Amino acid sequence: MCVYLFRDRFQFSATVSIMFSVLRLLRKRVRKCRKWSFGRDLYLTVNKAKDEVSMLVAAKTSGATPLVIACRNGHYDVAEYLIKECHADLEQPGSVIFDGETIEGAPPLWCAAAAGYLYIVKLLVSHGAKVNTTTRTNSTPLRAACFDGHLDIVKYLVENGADIEVANRHGHTCLMIACYKGHIKIAKYLLSLGANVNRKSVKGNTALHDCAESGSLEILKLLIEHGATMDVDSYGMTPLLAAAVTGHSHIVEYIIKIPHLVSRREKIDALELLGATSVDKKRDMIGALELWKRAMNERYHGDGPLIPKHLTQAVAAYDFAREITDPEQLDDLMADPDQMRMQALVIRERILGPAHPDTSYYIRYRGAVYADAGKFNRCIELWNYALDMQQSVLDRLNPMTQSSLFSFTELFSFMMGEEGKQTTRGRVVPPVDVLEILHVFRKAIKEVELGEKC
Repeated sequence: MCVYLFRDRFQFSATVSIMFSVLRLLRKRVRKCRKWSFGRDLYLTVNKAKDEVSMLVAAKTSGATPLVIACRNGHYDVAEYLIKECHADLEQPGSVIFDGETIEGAPPLWCAAAAGYLYIVKLLVSHGAKVNTTTRTNSTPLRAACFDGHLDIVKYLVENGADIEVANRHGHTCLMIACYKGHIKIAKYLLSLGANVNRKSVKGNTALHDCAESGSLEILKLLIEHGATMDVDSYGMTPLLAAAVTGHSHIVEYIIKIPHLVSRREKIDALELLGATSVDKKRDMIGALELWKRAMNERYHGDGPLIPKHLTQAVAAYDFAREITDPEQLDDLMADPDQMRMQALVIRERILGPAHPDTSYYIRYRGAVYADAGKFNRCIELWNYALDMQQSVLDRLNPMTQSSLFSFTELFSFMMGEEGKQTTRGRVVPPVDVLEILHVFRKAIKEVELGEKC
């Protein structure tokens, strides 16, 4: 049975115990067999032990059957024995771990496909395993193979009837995950089969969005060649803006050079947003200034009429910073890094809007940086602004809002415990203003009360 091939000690011991339970049942009967009739009597023995064997191979250890464990770990001999001799259920799912994440309801075929064991995939399919069976989240074996780039398994499953358009519960297709993970050969293969290049997920993103977010330029070019369009997701984000948010400048530079894909205004927004990302994510102040200058030049001196900037009201949390509209003022920003960081927050909020997760995320991030520097009041000011923003646009008891409230509890707890002590930056931790605690506490109560009414 090759049980010695198991590498995981826990799975090894669990499966070995099951296997040897089966063997003990058989051994009691085999001992009674005469040597000359061993084969005949063993056949009768297996038949007599059928119920016991079925029960054992269907039993789960840590949520997984022996067959699921064997397929997950690539143990062909064990899988073959369980299928041929023990008649294990090919569709009985189990719980398995991939990359630290527990996958619930994973059938044996899904496990083998995800782990990249083509020979076990063939074994299962040849014995009648359903190629379009899914996990609890509606992920197919084909999508699992696409996730980790197992092209040979992808082709085999498709040749045996796998549906390339079955999406998971988030509406994310095989093409989308191949694009996001950067598997260009799989993307090419799926496109050659006629995969829907402009299909949208539940949140409205397309394969082009996934390419832009992951930085896969070659796949992005491939999708455009196959008719991919620059559509918006549920946040109003185009793939161009998605690339700018994640900081993939090579994607941004490629897309803005294709006139039929983007408008002049979209090009300007992308350059400005990429500049904001350069400040907060890459800490590249000089690069950000260059991007903002390019955007400003396109806005005021590009082909066509001047495109005015919609200026928002000054916000106290941003230190009343206003967006700069003059190239000379941009140069002055280099002398004041703090104002440059506020400029990035103002630009991001204008372009993405308050509902986009990155808007509040980077406000909170900047606040955390201030706290690390010992500027606790600035942190509290920014975090309160982000919390107000979340409570005004997000659903009640949204995980993002809960995270903001939890961050406040950690901050206040730290300040009370370290009051009067010096931080690593040499600043003294000030006492917590009780009014600030009450202010946040009222927001927490409001969130809970409104959440109960929903």
